[in-house]
Amino acid sequence: MPNNQGGVLHHISKRKRNNLPKESNAVRLFDKFMIIIAIIHPLIAIPQIFHIYSLQNASGLSIISWIGYCLFNIPWLIYGFIHKEKPLIVAYILAMASNITVLIGIILYG
Repeated sequence: MPNNQGGVLHHISKRKRNNLPKESNAVRLFDKFMIIIAIIHPLIAIPQIFHIYSLQNASGLSIISWIGYCLFNIPWLIYGFIHKEKPLIVAYILAMASNITVLIGIILYG
């Protein structure tokens, strides 16, 4: 990423650290939109969770994949806490919860 120094994910943290000028209304609106996305995105697993637990059947789901999803949430969650990125923290806490719920269902009913 030439001349980007960390990419888009650092824009909020850099703005706080460097006392950069306030962002535009569009950027503030997009920041709020990302909080909504951070909440909705992990909830997409709810139909899968409902299917597993209501039918008590997790056939066809890969335990390796869901373990991977859980493990790869951890660095993103740590990253969110380090950089104080609220959308990432919310998204990956919810993602971890939904992924662990699916993983438990695979263990119980797989």
